[in-house]
Amino acid sequence: MESVKEEIAAAAARMVVEEGLEYGPAKRRASKQLGLSARAGLPDNEQIEEAVEAYIALFCAETQPAELRALRELALQWLERLQHFRPHLGGAVWRGTATRHSDIYIQLFCDDPKSAEIALIDMGVRFEVSAVTGFQGEAVDALSVHARLPALGVNVGVHLMVYDFDDLRGALKPDGRGHKPRGDAAALRVLLHDRAP
Repeated sequence: MESVKEEIAAAAARMVVEEGLEYGPAKRRASKQLGLSARAGLPDNEQIEEAVEAYIALFCAETQPAELRALRELALQWLERLQHFRPHLGGAVWRGTATRHSDIYIQLFCDDPKSAEIALIDMGVRFEVSAVTGFQGEAVDALSVHARLPALGVNVGVHLMVYDFDDLRGALKPDGRGHKPRGDAAALRVLLHDRAP
């Protein structure tokens, strides 16, 4: 059973790195591509994370650090623009496993959920609204923006998930590996400084 999970994790890792898929969809697609039944046990996110790190080290060691830095610099711009909403960066850009195919995921913790939409309108930013599953399993609004990343010559998705202010406390609990699942602008600046070329 463990070898099957490892096989799924390896296939999912490739999809995460090369296509920018999130862990859940990558696991399900990998399982399907490998011809496994829907009942096959899927690897947990920690296994996927380890497989992604191994894939990057093996196939993307020369390009990924610069791509990650460019994405983190763009994310920092958005965190600073939206500082009123207590923004926190999550996803692959925060974890350090992002490539040019990765989107940027920022959680906003608002006193009034509609205030973030109004702020984007006031800034002249075009966005699309959708409902996504939040980090507690609840439905939250996602405000999605297409942003240019000149350093890489690509457009990336910036997804702003709108949470209630009270959700901030639970959002900062470490994961199973002891890592914080998200960080604010100050924490991101530390990561950028620590990994400066």
